[in-house]
Amino acid sequence: MKLRHLQASVCVALTLVSTLPPATLSQAAAQQTSVSNQQPNPTAPAAPAAVQNDTTGTPGFPQAPTPKFTEPLYLRSSLKDYSKGKLGFPNPFRWYTATNYPAPRLGDTPHLQDLLRDGKIYLSLSDAITLTLEDNFDIAIARINLDIADTDILRARAGSSLRGVSAGLITNTLGGSSSTITGGGGPGGTSTGTGGTGSGAGGIVLSTSGGGPVPYNMDPVLSGQLEYQAQNQQQSNLLFSGGLSSLYTDTSTYNFTYQQGFGTGTLFNVGFNNSRVTTNNPFGTGIQDRFVLQAKNNRRITDSAFRQQLLYTINQVENIYWGLVSAYEDEQAKERALAQSTQLTEDNRKQLQIGTLAPLDVVNSDASVAADKQALIQSQTNLEYQQLIMKQAIAHNLNDPQLSAAPVIPTDRVALDRLPEEDQPVESLIADAYANNPQIEQAVLNMKNNKITIKAEKNGLLPVLDAFAFYGGNGLGGAQAPGALDFDTGKPYPPGTFPSISYGTALNNLVNNSSPNKGIGANLTIPLRNRTAQADQVRSQMELRQSEMRLQQLYTQIRIQIINARYALTNDRAQVAAAQAQHDYAGQSLIAEQKKYKLGASTSANVLQQGRNLAIAENSLISATAAYAKDRAALLQLMATTLDRYNISITDAASGTISQAPAIPGLTAPKPEATPEPITNTPPPPPNQ
Repeated sequence: MKLRHLQASVCVALTLVSTLPPATLSQAAAQQTSVSNQQPNPTAPAAPAAVQNDTTGTPGFPQAPTPKFTEPLYLRSSLKDYSKGKLGFPNPFRWYTATNYPAPRLGDTPHLQDLLRDGKIYLSLSDAITLTLEDNFDIAIARINLDIADTDILRARAGSSLRGVSAGLITNTLGGSSSTITGGGGPGGTSTGTGGTGSGAGGIVLSTSGGGPVPYNMDPVLSGQLEYQAQNQQQSNLLFSGGLSSLYTDTSTYNFTYQQGFGTGTLFNVGFNNSRVTTNNPFGTGIQDRFVLQAKNNRRITDSAFRQQLLYTINQVENIYWGLVSAYEDEQAKERALAQSTQLTEDNRKQLQIGTLAPLDVVNSDASVAADKQALIQSQTNLEYQQLIMKQAIAHNLNDPQLSAAPVIPTDRVALDRLPEEDQPVESLIADAYANNPQIEQAVLNMKNNKITIKAEKNGLLPVLDAFAFYGGNGLGGAQAPGALDFDTGKPYPPGTFPSISYGTALNNLVNNSSPNKGIGANLTIPLRNRTAQADQVRSQMELRQSEMRLQQLYTQIRIQIINARYALTNDRAQVAAAQAQHDYAGQSLIAEQKKYKLGASTSANVLQQGRNLAIAENSLISATAAYAKDRAALLQLMATTLDRYNISITDAASGTISQAPAIPGLTAPKPEATPEPITNTPPPPPNQ
């Protein structure tokens, strides 16, 4: 007997989830007095003031103004938005193709070659910062983090867990240093990254971020099973096989399933099961979207971290630049000292030849020349090293022999003009620093993620109740096989005994409720003791408390550093004034001693001593000026206003192409070494007149 039939079924299921030298001149002293009068008396009693326990409008929240978030929202390092998947229309096969991320540019920007003239690189501070924004490896590496954060948003939108993003500073550029805080604002401050956004240097301790019930996959999943089976089986009992010694069965299976989760916490599942058999055998929601919210917060943290990276690296390059200026000026000072001692030695030898000078004086001057030569060699070596440090900070490829060999000539010097921040009230200055500082911004965003995790962990404490409903239909179709035997008579059935049912009719029976299969139900899961969920829930609270204390600690650190930076500028400016006065005095003393020596009223030893005094004074002046320049840049970094003050576009920095050169205020052109003015009997004018 042969029987051929078709069977098809469909099932739709919905699952609803719920879960229960002191100054030596009077002028320098007057300048010092004028400067010191601008500072408050450190021993004066504090004025009475009311204690402010709530300055944010949120009781219990760390007290500071709301930070200004990095704008524009979602900086991008490339033209492509990696937070969005590929479009499937009109070609759905694009969903299954790989995406190639553009290779980084390893060569130098043409701007660097424009600065190369006559075998030398003439570099201004603005040029150095421009090249840093375009070619510095630290910034280039941090720039890719912006796109990496977008991929986490794409994963979260699909309902997948977050891989995390890096928010720590990249500090692989050699040279320069920063005295500002660089630690992250994560739980306990134990990471160089911020909270749930980066594992940092340790990376061993795990956070509760991402804990709690796992969301459904919100990307639709279509699965299918296509199968064909041909079976031929020998029969040992012909009685029950209709007299057939061999039975065959051909089975074709076409099954499909569609599944998708939604932000409401609902899982939608549709199954379509379809098979065709031919045989000769006789018959008979809030939790669901939390990863998206955290991924968006992490994306903002990455933007803020990129701004922090810019502030840090720009400050680092400024320090390198002023170190280069100091080395350059020190080398010039050493050349002048050698020229003076060499000239004195030549004059001494002439006097020795005519018998007016003792040989010991010539030996003394020769020793001074040798010492000056050694100092010059050391200064030249330091200058070459500082030039190399500058090149590695602003260039990609140091294998270019012309670039590698070209000396770097700094073309800017710092002015001593007061910054607006020096005249701003201290509390107003601190409030601005709180609002602008990217570390505070990151810490606040991280606390938002902490609160999302706390909500999820509380939900994870409850028993799980899954409510579900389903509906299914069945359709059967097929045709009578020729030669089908009637067991009662042993003869074939007459044609048409069993009416044929078409495949279309079988499909129609799936949806016409002729053979329904439907129902509702619920699954309840009650974990006993529940210790894992208890531990994770209370730990999430602990991490939030750590974040709150770390944020408050940031406020304290920034306050102290801002005040200290203001004092440093005042002290540095006074130090420069005192060093300049000492330098002028040493120069005038050397000129006077040289005149006395020519008149026979002094000795070469005195002249050499005055020359050494001048060299020491020059070194002190160079060091004091460099310290002032670095502290000035450090204050702007602490205030997080460097980008605005220098007119740097953060979007240009994110793209790596700078359309407008930075405008650095407070710079002057190099001045030639001035001959000290002779001492007169006329007293210097009073300061500020």
